[in-house]
Amino acid sequence: MCPETQLYTVAYLIADPSRAAMLALLVDGRARPAGELAFVAGVTPQTASSHLAKLLDGGLLLCESEGRHRYYRLAGDHVAQALEHLAAINQMHPVRQKPLSQEARTLQFARRCYDHLAGRLGIAVTRALVEKGYILPAQDKRFEITTLGAEWFGDLGLDICALNPSRRGLARQCLDWTERDHHLAGPIGVQLLTVFCDNGWLRRSKNSRIIHVTPPGWAALARHLDVVQEQFHRPT
Repeated sequence: MCPETQLYTVAYLIADPSRAAMLALLVDGRARPAGELAFVAGVTPQTASSHLAKLLDGGLLLCESEGRHRYYRLAGDHVAQALEHLAAINQMHPVRQKPLSQEARTLQFARRCYDHLAGRLGIAVTRALVEKGYILPAQDKRFEITTLGAEWFGDLGLDICALNPSRRGLARQCLDWTERDHHLAGPIGVQLLTVFCDNGWLRRSKNSRIIHVTPPGWAALARHLDVVQEQFHRPT
C-alpha cells in the first residue's frame, strides 16, 4: 500500500465519530471489551462489532482473548502517539463511562479471579514482581520466574519446585477485566494468594470475590514489594 493510500485509509477510520470515541478511550493503553466500547461510542453492539472489525483490518487495534471474552487495545505506541498529536490539534471531547457502584469499586480494587489475586492490587503486585526482577514477561502470555524470584518466593514459604505446572506453565499473564492489564495467574499466582492469606496479609470475603488488605498486610506489601496504600486513590 502506497503512503497516500495508507494515509487515506487511516484518516477514514479515525474520522468516524463512533470509531474516534472508541480510540480515544483506548489511548491510555488498556484493553477493553466490545460492550464497553459500544457504550462510549453510543452505538449498538452489532454496530460496534462492525467498527471494531474495520479498526482491526486497518491495523489500528489488536484483539486479545481471555476465556470467552475478547478485549481490544491499540495496536501499539505509534497509534497512541498519532491520536495524541491529532487531539492536540483539536482537543478530544471527554469520553463517557458508566458510573461504578460501591461494590463494583471494591471489586475493582482487589478480588479473586478464579483463585488468584486480581484488580488494582493484583496489577500493582504483578508490576512490582516484574520491576524487582522476580518474574519476566515471556511469550504466549506467560511469565518466566527468575532465579532471584525463586529465592524470593521460597523466602515466603512458596516452593517453586513443589508446584505442578499447568499446560500453560507455572506463571501466566491473565488480562484483568477491570484494569485491562495483566496480573499474575497460574499455579504460582494461586499459591501466592494462599500464602498472603495464610500470613494474614489478605482476607477473602465469605460472600463474594472481594479481597481485603489487613493492616499487617499493608506493612508486608510495602516491605516486600514497595506496594503502599497511599499509591491508590482510595484507602481500603
